[in-house]
Amino acid sequence: MAFVEENKNGVVYMKSTLIPARHAFTTRLGGVSRGAFKSLNLGASRGDLNEHVAENYDILCRALDLPRDRLVFTHQIHECSVRRVTGADAHTLFTDVPYDADGLVTGEKNLALLAFTADCVPILLCEEDGRAIAAVHAGWRGTAGCIAEKAVEKLRREYGAVPEKLRAAIGPCIGKCCFEVGVEVADAMFDAIGGSAEKYVSPKTGFDGKFTVDLRGVNAHILQMAGVRAENIDISSECTMCLHEKYWSHRYTKGIRGVQAAVIIL
Repeated sequence: MAFVEENKNGVVYMKSTLIPARHAFTTRLGGVSRGAFKSLNLGASRGDLNEHVAENYDILCRALDLPRDRLVFTHQIHECSVRRVTGADAHTLFTDVPYDADGLVTGEKNLALLAFTADCVPILLCEEDGRAIAAVHAGWRGTAGCIAEKAVEKLRREYGAVPEKLRAAIGPCIGKCCFEVGVEVADAMFDAIGGSAEKYVSPKTGFDGKFTVDLRGVNAHILQMAGVRAENIDISSECTMCLHEKYWSHRYTKGIRGVQAAVIIL
């Protein structure tokens, strides 16, 4: 298993060789946006020009062969709700999403699920036999709330998924190298996974009360707690803050930025 970079007509995105469903972790490369949003900004409410965002979606859909009228978004609120969606939830760009959730699941064919990030952890899940999929946005609060586990449980309840047969890809996000936090976040990781958090949380030398946290490691651990096999979890090594010219990073840009997406479709 491995993450590989693809380039289709200038649209650069990452894929996991472990995930059988069509999917992508987009980068900021390949779109038409300008200035602080250059270039493949997929955020419709960040201040970018609507015509640029719309064209970016057209470009992405052409590159990935996605149905433009079958994209499902959600209003992400940094919590741990996971919602089952159908074609009735297909989103019209520049309209409000009528529900809050940080994870989406579906068993419907030809329906693309999107989770948006700009340092947070994107997680895609897929059954080995392709019966159901999930797209998850895990910020530190969602991570602490074990949203990855809740997505696995939602797939099990709604579609009869067997956790041991699920495959997961944890995409590019802020790495432990750059994710400096206070004691609140460090404590939240210990509350979530107990003493196992020692592997992922480290005091920052010379900075009292500061820690660094490996969010992707914590989420991989939570997936294993939920029954997903370690060999069925692919983890990107790319840090969005270190690679801020390739990915949107909220911390690097101090919030003036676009949005990338993790996309999956049966």
